[in-house]
Amino acid sequence: MTLQRNIAANLASQVYATLIGILLVPLYLHYMGAEAYGLVGFFAMLQAWFSLLDIGLTPTVAREVARYRGGALDALGLWRLLRVLELLFWSLGSVGAAAMWLASGWIASDWLRVESLPQSEVLAAVQLMALAIALRWTAGLYRAALTGAERIVWLSGFNASIATLRFGGVLPLLIWVGATPTLFFAYQLLIAAIELAWLVRRAYASLPTLPPGKRAGWQLAALKPVLRFSLSIAFTSAVWVLVTQTDKLVLSRVLPLAEYGYFTLAVTVAGGIVTLTGPIGGALMPRMAMLEARGEREHLIRVYRRATQIVVVVAASVALALALGAEPLLLGWTGNADLAHQAAPILALYAIGNGILAVAAFPFYLQFAKGNLRLHLIGNAVFVVLLIPTVIWAATHHGGVGAGIVWLGMNLLSFVAWLPLVHRKFEPGLNRRWYLHDIAGIAAAAAAAGYAVSLTAPPSSSPRAIQLGFVALIALVVGAAGALASSAVREQLRTWWRPAQAQTS
Repeated sequence: MTLQRNIAANLASQVYATLIGILLVPLYLHYMGAEAYGLVGFFAMLQAWFSLLDIGLTPTVAREVARYRGGALDALGLWRLLRVLELLFWSLGSVGAAAMWLASGWIASDWLRVESLPQSEVLAAVQLMALAIALRWTAGLYRAALTGAERIVWLSGFNASIATLRFGGVLPLLIWVGATPTLFFAYQLLIAAIELAWLVRRAYASLPTLPPGKRAGWQLAALKPVLRFSLSIAFTSAVWVLVTQTDKLVLSRVLPLAEYGYFTLAVTVAGGIVTLTGPIGGALMPRMAMLEARGEREHLIRVYRRATQIVVVVAASVALALALGAEPLLLGWTGNADLAHQAAPILALYAIGNGILAVAAFPFYLQFAKGNLRLHLIGNAVFVVLLIPTVIWAATHHGGVGAGIVWLGMNLLSFVAWLPLVHRKFEPGLNRRWYLHDIAGIAAAAAAAGYAVSLTAPPSSSPRAIQLGFVALIALVVGAAGALASSAVREQLRTWWRPAQAQTS
């Protein structure tokens, strides 16, 4: 299975899942209302905070399965690790769900600023969230095992199917049975149970067979060889949750639930950038870990740089389209002028910030492959110390726009001040080529094209189809300009063109 095919499959499924989740939001708002949709955003935020229980174990599973494939681990050692991780995941998931259930009354009555929904509906919704979140989090263990085994194509198709059920399957219930939060989250719980059961079955079938006469058992000692790496990842994951979810947590307390729904809408759309580029990293990390285990350094760096250019093209086209066309997009998409006016500045700020973040993730992939996250931990510690108090103050005093300004500024600061130190440590001589050749030229071409198209923005009174078409035009032109400026994309296009030309001759 080629890396390109894995990336394409993963990217296609994430594009589909992102689009279906975003495109159906106006229907959720129509049938459920903004306040009930605020609960959906609260649900997504709680899922992110629940991941703190992971303590770095999910990425560790993916890496260890990849190392088994690279010959650095035997089948018995892999199964022993998986068994003890299953015990931990199921135990921690149960404890986390119980804690959220017990706190549901306080969340419904004291934390959330509910104005019109019945308290009984909000309470039941939070309790169902607790169960669904625990099941979805536990499923991450088996998804990680499949990722490490590079069963990316199957996993991508499965994720797309689950996304269809999760986002689209609930609509008939909302339309014909009842548009209540209780019904919505009961359905999400059912889909989470189906997802977990199927992933367990498939992961078991994809892992190696134990040697004859050997049993994996439940040995905590199996954690010892990976504990240091896992805890390093745990810190990184905790920092990720803190820096990406603190604003949402604070605003869920500060804003009325309906306004929080609008904020959630803007951040969800902007989050599509990370969702679209994340699959490239998900496919890239196990491949890089395998190449590092084999000692193929030049091949590893070549893969790293090509993937960087692809992410820059994707991130720039989407981020610039969302930032330059924020209000036309929201107006054409929802038909709600008030929502578009309120959410557009938030969307633009988070879109650019997420575009930078998508590219800034690459030095982490390099450190992950080499199994040395010390510098990454230091950088994240500095980042979180600066970000958390700043974003709390900004979100409390200036709402979503304040949080967006901080998000953009901190990501830009990290990108220009910290990442060069990482490259100098792990790959001396790479930094200049990476910034200038793999990023700057592509980003400049994309930005210039996007700005030129933005000068032709239609008036706000234009039909909704015109508004959406304008945003699509920005994305198309920016993507084409970035692709033409990328040597990796041009080389790939030539590779596809030659066989096609040979077949027609």
